[in-house]
Amino acid sequence: MALKDLRERIATEKQNLNTMRMNHVISPLEDTSKIKKAKTDIARMMTILAEKEQQN
Repeated sequence: MALKDLRERIATEKQNLNTMRMNHVISPLEDTSKIKKAKTDIARMMTILAEKEQQN
């Protein structure tokens, strides 16, 4: 995955996380573990991005 694509994916996932949080405030989610999973996925992608940037 190219750096540009990875940055776009991170931005998209962050927007999805914010939307999920807002929806949870208004109407509690049935599966709140989705929020934690989304945060973990974003952190993983950011780690991969940092590693790739360091290599270049």
